[in-house]
Amino acid sequence: MVRVTIEPGICGFTTRVMAQADDEKEMVKLEVESQCPSVSRMFAELDDTFDAFELCIQKPGKGPLFNYVQENNFPVHVSCPVIAGVIKAAEVECGLALPKDCSVHFES
Repeated sequence: MVRVTIEPGICGFTTRVMAQADDEKEMVKLEVESQCPSVSRMFAELDDTFDAFELCIQKPGKGPLFNYVQENNFPVHVSCPVIAGVIKAAEVECGLALPKDCSVHFES
């Protein structure tokens, strides 16, 4: 099981993700708790279990989470790191990536 916390920036809407893969690492169940109303709504409306390859091995902007965003007037801006963080948790849980923190630092 992989757990991540995503701190997206100025909005302050923390998101917590728990990813649990099946034994074959082909399907991944995501439990997402977010202070962001849009993210919470998305994961309440989507199924909680995804094909690992359909979710993780895509071109940027493709896959089930981005399909939802495009089809449902999702108000979050393109640089929001939440979707990338959710996918990263699934990748690691399914053995498609190694766990390593990532960040964006602003320099003055």
